[in-house]
Amino acid sequence: MMTAFAFRISALATVSALALVGAALAVPAAAQPMPSRLQADDQASARAEMQAGRNLPIRSIEQRIVPRYERQGFEYLTFEYDGVAAIYRLKFIKDGRLLFVDADPRTGRVLREQR
Repeated sequence: MMTAFAFRISALATVSALALVGAALAVPAAAQPMPSRLQADDQASARAEMQAGRNLPIRSIEQRIVPRYERQGFEYLTFEYDGVAAIYRLKFIKDGRLLFVDADPRTGRVLREQR
């Protein structure tokens, strides 16, 4: 037969275990990167500039730049638009090392590389 004290300890252990499981399940969802407000603003800015005819579509810029770096053995990862600097930053990787290529959104010309 379980005493009242033992029952309380058992109930407390169960509640604690459930809380730990709940916290463990919540962490992966909370750890997911959320697009920041700045990123959303940059995306809207890039779209507005392209629709106004001031910027090239990113696909045109990728078609100009990506093959050049793939011929050098780089793998293309992704891009982002920096609305403050008004550049596209294309990201590549080779042998575990990242390469960032900044491109002019108006011309598609490479402005700089950062390793």
